[in-house]
Amino acid sequence: MKNAELVFIPAPIIGHFASAVEVAKLLLERDKRLSITFLVMKSSLSTKIALSYNDSVIAACGRIRFIHLPEVELDPNLPSRFFISLIEAQKAHVKEEVSKLVMESESSPDSPRLAGFVLDMFSASIIDVANEFGVPSYIFFTSAAAFLGTTLYIQALHDEQKVDPTEFKNSDVELVMPCLASPFPAKVLPSSLLGKDLLPLFLPLIRRFREAKGIMVNTFYELESHAINSFSDGNYPPVYPVGPLLNLINGHEHDVVSDRKDTHRDIMQWLDQQPSSSVVYLCFGSMGSFGVEQVKEIACGLEQSGHRFLWSLRQPPPNGKMEAPSDYVNPAEVLPEGAEEIEKGVRCLMEIDIKKKEKLKEISEKSRKALMKDGSSSTWLDRRVYGLGFPLLHGRSMYAEQQFNAFEVVVELGLAVEIKMDYRREFLIGNEIILGAKEIERGIRGGMEPDCHKLKRLKELSEKSRKAMMEGGSSFSSLSRLIEDMIIAGDDVHVP
Repeated sequence: MKNAELVFIPAPIIGHFASAVEVAKLLLERDKRLSITFLVMKSSLSTKIALSYNDSVIAACGRIRFIHLPEVELDPNLPSRFFISLIEAQKAHVKEEVSKLVMESESSPDSPRLAGFVLDMFSASIIDVANEFGVPSYIFFTSAAAFLGTTLYIQALHDEQKVDPTEFKNSDVELVMPCLASPFPAKVLPSSLLGKDLLPLFLPLIRRFREAKGIMVNTFYELESHAINSFSDGNYPPVYPVGPLLNLINGHEHDVVSDRKDTHRDIMQWLDQQPSSSVVYLCFGSMGSFGVEQVKEIACGLEQSGHRFLWSLRQPPPNGKMEAPSDYVNPAEVLPEGAEEIEKGVRCLMEIDIKKKEKLKEISEKSRKALMKDGSSSTWLDRRVYGLGFPLLHGRSMYAEQQFNAFEVVVELGLAVEIKMDYRREFLIGNEIILGAKEIERGIRGGMEPDCHKLKRLKELSEKSRKAMMEGGSSFSSLSRLIEDMIIAGDDVHVP
């Protein structure tokens, strides 16, 4: 059977991009007949780290290439429409590049044939381009299976029952949805489904999910069996749980940008010197950042808790700017007086290398002792289950579907210790509500208790997550079914 090529179109933000690369690497590892081309859109949220990530993947993995699409001009005054506007503007460029791939395939008998598009959840409108080439589209959904079910439920509620979801904002309505075993407080829905200006933008994307030939989700059956079973009634495209998608699946550490490898090594050495399950890790996603006042409250809460910690500390972009957060040039300026004098070997502050005071974005599996997380979509799974030694401390939900993720891990799955779940901070709007040091200290102490009842279940799921990716495991088998579907697709490919 002739080799097959997939075209990946990730969203132009590092978290979604990195997740898409991980699923691509897994597909290539599993079947030698596949090759993959990424069409990469440049944005203010796709940083130089993404470019370095590209290079490292190309060097380590054959049968994969990255084609960077031309930049397009967008209205800077419409940040809430950024993803949708950018992707719509790139449709012509996507069509042009895919046409080249198809012609290349037709001109050489050794070239793989186009078998389909793999689209990020934000890129669903590119289904139009795939249809022009006569190939199927697959959605890669970077968040939880339960949230996928929620978006489809809200879309059907709006379209079929004529219910306006924006009326749920600040209400006490609880929704009973097939994808959740627990009643869900509607006010915890993301702003994209509660805002009158945003809902008309996102509903069309959700409708397109139903047109896909399949939907991949970065989860595994044993974690979200209730949500995954809810898709089996024939009203949805096939849903393939293919996670956990991590560089750690085969025991390897995360890819680390070359100029940070020394920092990574030094932090690993520091962690190896700490008692087992004794380090709190704070990381708030690729877009997570805090102002000075909140940074000081977190620092005080950590110090008062008495626990060792690592902290990925980043400063917000200028108000209204569609940019990724940046590192603080001098973190001492935003910390309480004397914070950097904390005794060496007791705490490692802000992921700072003790000698060089450099920072690291990612740390390997063995550092995951306990976490205080934002609930971001692209990391919703790996930092909640895989290799954790203590329950998640669910901190603040700052944007996107993070409040929903907080509900799922705290209430639905019972894996997290809540610090404050009913918090909402609109993306790119500086209406920050300060979470106090006492609340943070309370959450950390509760999550780090040795006899915390969530520990046993978390360890069990950690082991099940490993088995899911092994031969015969639930995600292994799910991915096998997906690959066979992809391989036989694309017999009627044509250049429009």
